[in-house]
Amino acid sequence: MATLTLRNVPEETRRALKRRAAQHNRSMEAEARAILAAAVVPGNFIEDWLDTAEELRGDELELPERSVPREPELS
Repeated sequence: MATLTLRNVPEETRRALKRRAAQHNRSMEAEARAILAAAVVPGNFIEDWLDTAEELRGDELELPERSVPREPELS
C-alpha cells in the first residue's frame, strides 16, 4: 500500500471530514480513503443511479423498451 500526505487542508474541510467520518463510524483516515476511492474508481453511473432511485422508490424501476430511431429527413 502507498502512503499519501495531504498538506494545507483548510480547517473547515478537516472539520467536515471529521463529522462525516463520525456519521459513518469510521476514522478520518478511513473516511478519506472511502471518499477518494469513490471519486476515482470507475463505476457504471446509470446502474448506480437506478439502484439509488429504486431504494428511494421502494420498488424496482423498469426502463421502457427502446424503439428504432426514425430516419432523418434530409430535404
